[in-house]
Amino acid sequence: MTQDRRAFLTLAGAGVAGFALWGCTSQPAQAAERFEVTLTDAQWRKKLSPDAYTTLRKEGTERPYSSPLNGEHRAGIFACGGCGLPNFSSKTKFESGTGWPSFWQPMPNAVRTRVDSTMGMARTEVHCRRCGGHLGHVFDDGPKPTGKRYCMNGDALTFKAA
Repeated sequence: MTQDRRAFLTLAGAGVAGFALWGCTSQPAQAAERFEVTLTDAQWRKKLSPDAYTTLRKEGTERPYSSPLNGEHRAGIFACGGCGLPNFSSKTKFESGTGWPSFWQPMPNAVRTRVDSTMGMARTEVHCRRCGGHLGHVFDDGPKPTGKRYCMNGDALTFKAA
């Protein structure tokens, strides 16, 4: 009987610890964001290429150095591949050496951010403010004047030369 109770308490303690470490946060629940451009999943699949769909709608990440936009250095605008909203100016693009198009600042009122706790860490996810498409992540290791590195997926963007 003592052994059964000890086993039960050990299992219960492990369960509580596991829940506390992996399944429970102290953050309040957030209301779902609403976006100006909303399509059904089938409509997004039809509109986007398979790679763009995976990145923009399923929060995927392209392989580093796989996007032609990483090497794009002409003057112009990088826009959301989902809805066409201008997100970044070529004036803020820089070579980060990471393999993804990187910018030190988005255009005004172009993107929103939220905490992304996948991959076992907290990162800041960047998405289009108009359609909610996943663009990438922002980090605090960029150049002046902002010190930010908006590390974007080329699959999530289009480019229009000025």
